[in-house]
Amino acid sequence: MNSSQIKHFDYIFTGTGLASLMTVYKMILSKNFSDKSILLLDQDSKKTNDRTWCFWEKEDSIWNPIISKKWDMALFANENFKRDLELKPYTYNKINGLDFYNFVFDTISNQQNITFLNEKVTDINELETHVFVGTEENRYTCNYLFNSIYTKTFAESQTKYPVLQQHFVGWFVKSEEEVFNPEEVTFMDFSVEQKGNTRFMYVLPASKTEALVEYTLFSEKMLPKEEYENEIQIYLQKLGIQSYEIIEKEQGSIPMTSYPFWKKNTKRVLNIGTAGGWTKASTGYTFKNSDKKSSELVKFLGDNISTSLSMKMFHKKNRFWFYDLLLLDILYRDNELGSSIFSSLFKKGTPSLIFKFLDEETNLVEDFQVILKCPKVPFIKALFRVLFR
Repeated sequence: MNSSQIKHFDYIFTGTGLASLMTVYKMILSKNFSDKSILLLDQDSKKTNDRTWCFWEKEDSIWNPIISKKWDMALFANENFKRDLELKPYTYNKINGLDFYNFVFDTISNQQNITFLNEKVTDINELETHVFVGTEENRYTCNYLFNSIYTKTFAESQTKYPVLQQHFVGWFVKSEEEVFNPEEVTFMDFSVEQKGNTRFMYVLPASKTEALVEYTLFSEKMLPKEEYENEIQIYLQKLGIQSYEIIEKEQGSIPMTSYPFWKKNTKRVLNIGTAGGWTKASTGYTFKNSDKKSSELVKFLGDNISTSLSMKMFHKKNRFWFYDLLLLDILYRDNELGSSIFSSLFKKGTPSLIFKFLDEETNLVEDFQVILKCPKVPFIKALFRVLFR
């Protein structure tokens, strides 16, 4: 194929996960990019319910039409105590992956300037005046590229920044017994055996007989699939469920690291989503962080739409990055400390303040109100390790 046949776009998105679709959707809403040609490339057609996203918020957002369930209460538990958390002014919200994809693609399909192609990206090559993108079928060029294809080796081939995984298997079950409280999500239940790790159950109840039940770990290594499923079975029995049907299954692994992905950004290529470090490193929560970052990105592009800009200018590091680094350093070295750290935070902490802190919206005084709830010694040791390594 000669260069005259290579189609050029203003913007190309390689990978169309959460971050890309949020960004493109907000570009449409802004009405600032209707004269810009945009190409979305992904080997996945985004037609399956492949994941569930949850997030907390105080007010309704643009995603409100696709929230499938909201909770005002949450349960936190370990082997010694249980606490019902009143979340107000927040609600805890659930969005099904397929609902999100359909919602965004319905809008994209009405835009003449946006193209989605079901193709696997094989090559990205940045030149002085444009970026070249190769797929298994075609070749394209663009002025700016937004990449959300995660490259594991960037974070995992270095030792300066710890890398853990939030890995899980979930069953959406329908039981004969009415054991679930549809008004309360089980946020973290550490009463399961820890086995030297940070392990907890996470339950999203849809009714008294239906819930998504996930066995989740914050640790370095994955488990055999049967171990997750055995633990779910044990937990269901503990809840008093004898007879149930598995409606759906899901599994996943989300990298938890403070590795500076933004250093891979260049003049014309910006890494976004997990590939850009948009996942909240200390919790693995993705939706809320991507929502914020995508809004910042659309504003950044809109403010500079008529100028030649460098994508290196987009990222700004903050103190919360450092807080996350300290926690990950502790969990990487002493993975079994997770239960005691999160338990100390939620046993007496104010849920709304904790959520505000995790959303990176607290001031310094509020930061210390949260941090001082945590065990002191592990964090002091981590502070010295991080500062003097």
